[in-house]
Amino acid sequence: MRNYIIIILLSTLCTACTERVDVSATTDTLPPVTPDYESVTVPVNIAPLNIMAINKAEKIDVTVCSSDGNEVLHSQSVQATSFSIAEWHCLLAENIGKSIIYKVAIKENGRWTQYKPFEIFVSPDSIDYGLVYRLIAPSYETFSSMGIYERNLSNFDQRAIVENNLLQNNCVNCHSFCQWKTDKMSLHVRGTHGCTMILTDNRLQVYNTRTDSTRGNCVYPSWHPNGRHIAYSVNETRQIFHSANPKRIEVIDRWSDVVVLDTKTNTLSSSPNLMSKDNFETFPYFSPDGKWLYFCSARAVDMDTAPQSVRYNLCRIAFDSESGTFGHQPDTLVNASSIGKSVSFPRPSPDGSFVAYTLSDYGQFSIWHPESDVWLLNLSDGTTHRIDNLNSGDVDSYHSWSSSGRWMVVSSRRENGLFTQPFIAHIDTCGNATKAFRLPLRSPADFDEMFYSFNVPEFITEPIRLNVRDLEKKVEKHDLQKITFK
Repeated sequence: MRNYIIIILLSTLCTACTERVDVSATTDTLPPVTPDYESVTVPVNIAPLNIMAINKAEKIDVTVCSSDGNEVLHSQSVQATSFSIAEWHCLLAENIGKSIIYKVAIKENGRWTQYKPFEIFVSPDSIDYGLVYRLIAPSYETFSSMGIYERNLSNFDQRAIVENNLLQNNCVNCHSFCQWKTDKMSLHVRGTHGCTMILTDNRLQVYNTRTDSTRGNCVYPSWHPNGRHIAYSVNETRQIFHSANPKRIEVIDRWSDVVVLDTKTNTLSSSPNLMSKDNFETFPYFSPDGKWLYFCSARAVDMDTAPQSVRYNLCRIAFDSESGTFGHQPDTLVNASSIGKSVSFPRPSPDGSFVAYTLSDYGQFSIWHPESDVWLLNLSDGTTHRIDNLNSGDVDSYHSWSSSGRWMVVSSRRENGLFTQPFIAHIDTCGNATKAFRLPLRSPADFDEMFYSFNVPEFITEPIRLNVRDLEKKVEKHDLQKITFK
């Protein structure tokens, strides 16, 4: 009874706060609100798309109508909308394959203005359960505050999977999952207690992945669909800072190789085509059928004197998972260096039809390059195209496919040029994208107030079940399993 009374009181208070909208003016312009959700396509199970006024408005009043024009949702607030999650999902379910309509009025200087309505299309294609990403503060010399977080895409629930303050403030990065499921996971810890965490069938192990035959630790992972093999790159990564350049920082590899770990035998293997002194190889990723290993390769240069001259091509090499062996000759699929460009982050689509990749002017770490865009290679005919509606005028990189292949997420600096934020777009069977929309938050202002970048967004189909205390103890003990190179 007490809870019921509280609900009634809250409802009364909310009703009392709602002001009657007496429109003084109307305009054919779109409302000055953020995020920009006008004409986007969203999954039927996405969280509510709350918006807020950009200007210092006194109030914002939003009514969301169904495709037949019936008013369904309403929110009025000083700062931002706050739609009921349950009512929002009912609205989307009732309008699958149709559009919902936002009607926005904003009060400024005591006067209400009604703006041009805009539509949002509701796709019948649902999106995966969640998104996993690293949140990192903009500190370059130290690891500062960071962590790996999981976000439920149907609501606003976010939880920390592991934060670096539990791991002696070491850097946590390179999270990866097998087939979008979370019972198999790889995570790298970099620093004084560095190690590679591998979770297989909910069994946690920590490894020292450096061997006498490899020059560094294993990073940038990709699980083979069989769940037994994991491809990694082995890199010597450095940062370079510009004294006078719009690009604040460069992340370079002085050398890099590609290896594959057999998790049953704890052995690494490779190929002369993946460990060449004449080339840099990085960013491996298995094809969905496991028969190919995609990677980026560039002619080796002196990175201390000519970092802007290195350009990577998109390649692939055959892989036999039964024997753990590689083909004799890799294929070059996108010769980006011939047009003065560079490829990074190859990501094949779940059906094997396409490979998405980032294209920038040079180098391998396009997350710092404003000109970087996501492109798509059609494997059936070899054609490539820029995914126009997914990209922007600033950094677009670190892209990932959903398990269905109908959605793609990208890390973008399009909002302010400083912090990467996740944007999601629908991808059809021909590889065309709809206009990307920013990840919905309970309060849209949170993006501007948190001063964190979202890195390496990865879709997952279920919650992560990681015992972080177990990981903390293993990292603290630094009792690492050894890996050998065969």
